[in-house]
Amino acid sequence: MPNRSRKFHTADTSAAPVLAALDLGTNNCRLLVARPDDDGAGFAVIDSFSRIVRLGEGLIGTCELSERAMGRTVAALKTCARMMQRQGVNRARCVATEACRRAANGAVFLERVTETTGIDLDVLTYQDEIGLALLGCVQLIDPTADHVLLVDIGGGSTELAWLDRSVGDPAGSLRCVQSLPVGVVSLTEMFSSEPDPATFERMVSHVAGLLAPIEAAHRLTELMDGARLQMLGTSGTVTTLAAVLLDLPRYDRRAIDGLVVDMDAMAGAAVRLRGMSNGSRTRHPCIGPGRADLVVAGCAILEAICDAWPADSLRVADRGLREGILHSLMGRTLEAWLAGSVTPGRPQAGTGCEERL
Repeated sequence: MPNRSRKFHTADTSAAPVLAALDLGTNNCRLLVARPDDDGAGFAVIDSFSRIVRLGEGLIGTCELSERAMGRTVAALKTCARMMQRQGVNRARCVATEACRRAANGAVFLERVTETTGIDLDVLTYQDEIGLALLGCVQLIDPTADHVLLVDIGGGSTELAWLDRSVGDPAGSLRCVQSLPVGVVSLTEMFSSEPDPATFERMVSHVAGLLAPIEAAHRLTELMDGARLQMLGTSGTVTTLAAVLLDLPRYDRRAIDGLVVDMDAMAGAAVRLRGMSNGSRTRHPCIGPGRADLVVAGCAILEAICDAWPADSLRVADRGLREGILHSLMGRTLEAWLAGSVTPGRPQAGTGCEERL
């Protein structure tokens, strides 16, 4: 029988809040459970989950979610539902992104999720997705930067947000919010999971072609002239590159989140990663089997963006959409932050119980 015992989409304010943010992407299913701090300035993560489900596997060729991908994803969502019940979650938002936006059978899959797990998934527009990701990262914005470019390389798409602070506004204004129809899964399926140098350059060129109309429409290069640009990266690609650069024996969020990396050093880490075989990447303690065949595509996307809008360094964010959802559940919005009336508190580090496959 379908599990209709509880749906995690209502906001029960009768008890002390236990918050949950669930993000179902093209590649990953991720959950954060947290409690607001006593002063309401931030939150403490009390449980977390992350599993690579590859919901969007094969989507670029068929325009539909496959039965195997949906089965893997539902299994992960059942685990998330049990975790939320165990922690007594009473205020949650569960969202889906590019795979469910694009798939012809996305609505059918969402109904299946509700029937079998009790979770109602809200399919975000890309504008809402990048807005929440930016809200989750505002504490990492350099207050001296004239412009901030947030880059979120996902599985099926890549989101970009350009924050213009050059007019003297402490927060700034969003000048450009765009979504590229390529992510690590889709670009890998278009080209190769183990591209040779020539194929890699074609991957970069493909992404560059998608960026050109954005530059033409918004003339971001002109804005950068003589100004200080901060590039802020939130994705598995940039966190993995940072971990490879640091030669970490095991992925450690505390060493990665907020790290500022020289762009030449980041490019060197990408070259090093690209030089590995899929087998070597699988065995790497900070990459593993779930990312080994996708991370080169992420390198191609990042290289194209850095070529289009060069920055001296990149700040790595091991936070984003889920943290933004938690802030929104606490009554904060990006609009309020941009208006200067809200300053989101700094979330505490994760519990370390996430699967990183």
